[in-house]
Amino acid sequence: MFKGLLIDKGDDGQTVALQDIDEGALPDFDVVVDVAYSTLNYKDALALTGKSPIVRSYPLVPGIDFAGTVVKSETEEFEPGQQVVLNGWGVGESYWGGLAEKACVKGEWLVPLPSAFDARQAMAIGTAGYTAMLCVLALERHGVRPDHGEIIVTGASGGVGSVAVAVLAKLGYQVVALTGRTSEEAYLKGLGASAIMDRAELAEPGRPLAKERWAGAVDTVGSTILANVCAQTKYNGVVTACGLAAGFDLPATVMPFILRGVTLAGVESVMCARERRLEAWQRLGEDLEIEKLEAITTEIGLSDVLATAPDFLTGAVRGRVVVDVTR
Repeated sequence: MFKGLLIDKGDDGQTVALQDIDEGALPDFDVVVDVAYSTLNYKDALALTGKSPIVRSYPLVPGIDFAGTVVKSETEEFEPGQQVVLNGWGVGESYWGGLAEKACVKGEWLVPLPSAFDARQAMAIGTAGYTAMLCVLALERHGVRPDHGEIIVTGASGGVGSVAVAVLAKLGYQVVALTGRTSEEAYLKGLGASAIMDRAELAEPGRPLAKERWAGAVDTVGSTILANVCAQTKYNGVVTACGLAAGFDLPATVMPFILRGVTLAGVESVMCARERRLEAWQRLGEDLEIEKLEAITTEIGLSDVLATAPDFLTGAVRGRVVVDVTR
């Protein structure tokens, strides 16, 4: 038996409970992991609260991330005692996830724990931080350099935004942090933001083309804010889009793309190719300062998850939430 959160669904709707789960109930995949830490993400909060149809199979252990130790492996790539990390691949949505003391997954979904981090630090990064690094890599691939000008990060006090601010600042970019919580100015400047911008400045519909300001962007919110960011992006600038906290619509025009050559680069982390995952984790080890990672992180126990999850939906969570699944 092991402790875990289990989501089920009956005639009266979805239920979630922290309970003892028989190991025989684990999925029949090729690697079993003793989970040390998981995380809470916006997607996890949607699954746990039932606010969006994230869960596609019942019953299911939620949690799109985990880090831990291999205890059984039927693949040559991993062996018992090895430290591993998992992000995405439909885990916590279609397959049992990391908000439990044990997980059983396909070996191809795992990556070795980078030597730069322990399991807790890897989950302080989690899908949010790994996605932020994918955005930074996309900016670099499209040729955006620190001397090109300001980079705006939207939803900057959230998990993706916090890591993006810290990494971009470390790399020498001038980062403007857009947030709906301007009270977080000290926090964001501590991560390396050069300026703070109130979300309200971009929340209302704007002109198809506005004054050029941004050399690049990391957008986590979508909707009108993303449209306005595109309209303010400089000639040949690059906007990376990875989230929809403000909505999945995009009330924009083609004007920034056909008149200024702006690139809108989608960033997807769930099914991202293994080689790109490994690159992102390697770069995180090089470009994310551990002391800044600690400033981003709040730790809770597995027993605290259900009380914490609704805070994600109201925008009350700052940075990253790590879950110690042993308590």
